[in-house]
Amino acid sequence: MTTNAPAALPAPGTSSGLCIAIVGAESTGKTWLARHASEHLASHRAVRSTWVPEVLRQWCDEHGRTPRIDEQAAIAAEQARRITEAAARFELVLCDTTPLMTAVYSEHVFGDRSLHYPALRWQRSCALTLVTALDLPWQADGLQRDGPHVREPIDNLLQQLLDSHALPWRRVHGQGDLRLESVLEAIAPWLGVRATEPTGSPALARHRG
Repeated sequence: MTTNAPAALPAPGTSSGLCIAIVGAESTGKTWLARHASEHLASHRAVRSTWVPEVLRQWCDEHGRTPRIDEQAAIAAEQARRITEAAARFELVLCDTTPLMTAVYSEHVFGDRSLHYPALRWQRSCALTLVTALDLPWQADGLQRDGPHVREPIDNLLQQLLDSHALPWRRVHGQGDLRLESVLEAIAPWLGVRATEPTGSPALARHRG
């Protein structure tokens, strides 16, 4: 079996902005949360924040297919590169997935664990890892989504990797504004402020998607 060659992934330096990782199974709101949390913090808390989209989505759109086993490492590296680049320019970066999710799917789809070590090592550079719960209905969205039956195995594998390597993480629950509020509350201690406003407030209502 062909496997990915383990490689070092570019990680943010000590002088870079904080990276908040939002990871989890497909169709659990990661993109929506990363984008809207970043917009909320920039608009209402004067935080110089941005978000980094999932590279896999763009890759599948450009190639019209899902990646092969030998293409996984490059996707993980590009995800890391974009996050590192953003962290050099902003004080807070919301990451719509990280190389860890590439490693998880590489094991699930191909039985390949070669990306585990570099992805887990990179994940330690994140200030906070948020794992999205499976409490949203699954929705089809392009080539990179396999179906609702995949969500629980991916969620279990992700938790096992984080726990077995003593990487702290926090679960994100809720629908709509409550889910966004959960993310903002988790981030708040890192900013030294209360990052949320009451549920249903105009500030959060503007970020419904």
